[in-house]
Amino acid sequence: MKKNSKAAIVEAAITLFNINGFNGTSTRDIANKANVNVANISYHFQNKHGLLEYCFTTYYEAYLNEIENGFLYLHEGATLCLKKITENILNYQSKNIHLTRFILREMSIDSQVVREIMSTYLLKERFYFKKVFEEGMARKEFRSFSINYMIIQLKGLLTMPFLNTHYITEVLHVFPYERYFTEKYVKEIYNWIDGVIRNESSERVPTLVK
Repeated sequence: MKKNSKAAIVEAAITLFNINGFNGTSTRDIANKANVNVANISYHFQNKHGLLEYCFTTYYEAYLNEIENGFLYLHEGATLCLKKITENILNYQSKNIHLTRFILREMSIDSQVVREIMSTYLLKERFYFKKVFEEGMARKEFRSFSINYMIIQLKGLLTMPFLNTHYITEVLHVFPYERYFTEKYVKEIYNWIDGVIRNESSERVPTLVK
């Protein structure tokens, strides 16, 4: 990896943002960690806020792509589609655990960047979730429920391990960055989908995880 590479700067920033927080990290800290000149950060991102916006955009562009890939299965059934979306999201978050932790933590803070993310990427996320839930209820695959409250539950299941990593690892001795966690946790969310969302009279959808 080149010393002045964009990837090195981003990797260093994510590490330091997780340790010291965004406000507790300076551009010089990032440059030292990435072993580059501070001018390289200005060249690629203008400033620390530009780097923050890049992290948000990079994360949510890929995140939405995982949802869209799962959404392609909707014609095969809402249950299968929702399970595929869930699997895709969890795999993505586990593979990018440090970026995921930072982004989810920053999303809990009211800021201009967060409001922009909510008005773009998260509204698209809501569109896909809402569409799957509506299709599932229309086909009688899903029970009748409040879509907004069901999205709250689903989002909670998808984000909790990455928002509370220290609790997960230190208290429960579960490690979200391990592949075993992803495989196990995906199955647990499938159980939630089958037990809470899916209509008991509908045909059971096979497990997707190998």
